Amino acid sequence: MTLIKSISGIRGTIGGAPGEGLTPIDIVKFAAAYGIWATQKSSNQTIVIGRDARMSGTMVNQLVVGTLTGLGINVIDIGLSTTPTVEIAVPKLKAAGGIIITASHNPEQWNALKLLNAKGEFIDDAEGKMVLSLADEGNFTFAEVRALGKYIQDDSFLDQHIQEVLNLKLVDVEAIKKANFSVAIDCVNSTGGIFVPALLKALGVNTVHELYTNPNGDFPHNPEPLPENLVAISKEVVNKKADLGIVVDPDVDRLCFVNEDGSFFGEEYTLVAISDFVLSNTPGNTVSNLSSTRALRDVTEANGNEYFGAAVGEVNVVTKMKEVNAIIGGEGNGGVIYPESHYGRDALVGIGLFLTHLAKSGKKMTELRASYPAYHISKNKITLTPEMDIDQLLIDLEKKYAHQPYSTIDGLKIEFDKSWVHLRKSNTEPIIRIYSEAKDEAAADALAQQIIKDIKEVLNIQ
Repeated sequence: MTLIKSISGIRGTIGGAPGEGLTPIDIVKFAAAYGIWATQKSSNQTIVIGRDARMSGTMVNQLVVGTLTGLGINVIDIGLSTTPTVEIAVPKLKAAGGIIITASHNPEQWNALKLLNAKGEFIDDAEGKMVLSLADEGNFTFAEVRALGKYIQDDSFLDQHIQEVLNLKLVDVEAIKKANFSVAIDCVNSTGGIFVPALLKALGVNTVHELYTNPNGDFPHNPEPLPENLVAISKEVVNKKADLGIVVDPDVDRLCFVNEDGSFFGEEYTLVAISDFVLSNTPGNTVSNLSSTRALRDVTEANGNEYFGAAVGEVNVVTKMKEVNAIIGGEGNGGVIYPESHYGRDALVGIGLFLTHLAKSGKKMTELRASYPAYHISKNKITLTPEMDIDQLLIDLEKKYAHQPYSTIDGLKIEFDKSWVHLRKSNTEPIIRIYSEAKDEAAADALAQQIIKDIKEVLNIQ
């Protein structure tokens, strides 16, 4: 069993002993700590909650509702939903915050509480530490019977979220209708099965081939939208002669595409393509995390604008976007953040922008993908013994490559012309993650192996 406490929330596998898995006791403790923290900061004593369709969702939802109302906090439950939908709902309802009950791309045995502030954005490091401290203290005083919070259900946010997408200036419904796209979708039997077909209908896409759109939480494959998990939709696109495939994760904040020939557009290129479209219409800065493809920087500079890197993590990307007034940003995992809508990764917003881009380009998916710089990312890791000083190791490597452009915003990122390598230590285990990118797979792997060799030399290990 696994339980992970972090600044953005709590996640773990369902079952086991308290403190070892995500048990009812852990859920109550952390929901109470968050509820107290959120409402102490706000005159509004209301929290918005929503959940994905995973099988443990109803159980976790009931515990969260009972805990919050037991504290005297009102709960607005928007039901089967998406992460970005809850993010939109919080400020619309002027709530003190929001809890999204989802383990995102993790398998079915996982669930989590993702925590939002009153702006509908993920809580930051300082706020997360306050919630964790309150949970550790466990000093909760629950309400008496006449002071219990109210429970309200609101099923209007499917339509409200879709309308938000349709209202975006750069989403052109008429262009999408005229393109007469045939689209296959894989929604991994979660809430994307509700939201994606409804959005496509509203966008004028009349031919939709649905895979795994029953929101019962019975994931038919590993729900992380990576090529090795998407064999079925690749075949569906080819068999149905669809123009493209659309894939979302269980809470619909990650988005990737399949080309008309069954090949993969590449989740790193979701943000690249959408940013290129946005920049061609509204010039401005862009941001992605340091482990994302350089292609975003290339298309940003090609459009005459400036790119900025941020530490890994959505809250860090959002902070940097606000700092540099970026018009679009996100992460290379298919996460698109478009402030014109809200500061959160949103696959529905991404679909609206991408289909407009594809329609107006007049290109096939493979042609559009070929129009962007070609890069390949290699992902590796080294497991070290606990007594090794990883911080000192990164300092030593920084000195070794001091003649190259580098960043220490998040671990160590070293640039080599248009290639780079990013080293980050794990927060939970003695591991260094090594991401490298170059023009092709062989070059990216070679760069990673060179850095691994350097690490072993510094540590004097074989």
